[in-house]
Amino acid sequence: MSTPLVTTAIDGGVLTITLADEANRNALSTALVGQFVAAIDQADDDPDVRVVVVTNTGRVFCAGADLSERSGGNQPDTESLKDPSNIFGRIRQSPKPFVGKISGHAVAGGMGLAACMDISVGLTDAKFGFTEVRVGVAPAMISVICLPKMGHAAASEAFLRGNRFDGTEAARLGLINYAVTPDEQDALVEEIVADLLEGGPGGLAGSKQLLQQVPGMTFDEAMAWTARLSASLFQSEEGQEGMKAYLEKRPPRWSPRAG
Repeated sequence: MSTPLVTTAIDGGVLTITLADEANRNALSTALVGQFVAAIDQADDDPDVRVVVVTNTGRVFCAGADLSERSGGNQPDTESLKDPSNIFGRIRQSPKPFVGKISGHAVAGGMGLAACMDISVGLTDAKFGFTEVRVGVAPAMISVICLPKMGHAAASEAFLRGNRFDGTEAARLGLINYAVTPDEQDALVEEIVADLLEGGPGGLAGSKQLLQQVPGMTFDEAMAWTARLSASLFQSEEGQEGMKAYLEKRPPRWSPRAG
């Protein structure tokens, strides 16, 4: 059996997805994308999975598209489950929060993958960037992810120059949430995961819906839609339990502190 390019492990309600194709710099090959989508399926289908952490082995988080597959005019079928855009869409649509523990460089499509996480922690000395123009293409699909996080002037410079910048700059641009040193990363990711595990699964899923839906709505549409969402969450079994736990000054049933 061939060595897996993506591995998974579950511990305490946290599914860790690790990109493990070091030889190919965790490029988004057809095989790696297929295994990554299967790991997302695993997260979405398992009610015991509360949080997903995405990380990597080696010095590169993700080098973007697999150019050895794309050269010669080859292009993935955009309807295929193995098209890289499916990873971005699946992470955004998943009801589970995704935390990026970005332990290496992330350029081109890898930059998009890092930016796609709900919360991301990169390294100060890792290299990030939109390097597509250097090989004669453009950051097309990942612009859908990255443009809403960046100011127009910053995006214009980064897309057109194709230069690489460090994690501190990636955080300043809003592409990742934090840039830390390697010895700080584990503790910060653990702190973020602990906070997420205190949130109700339905509340977290609803919050992700807000982030995806509200920016594309008019004011009146947003107010009507969020009123319906709010009512459904307050009336849900989870919402009732959360309010009861708060009034009784105890952890809700989903909290790790509830034992």
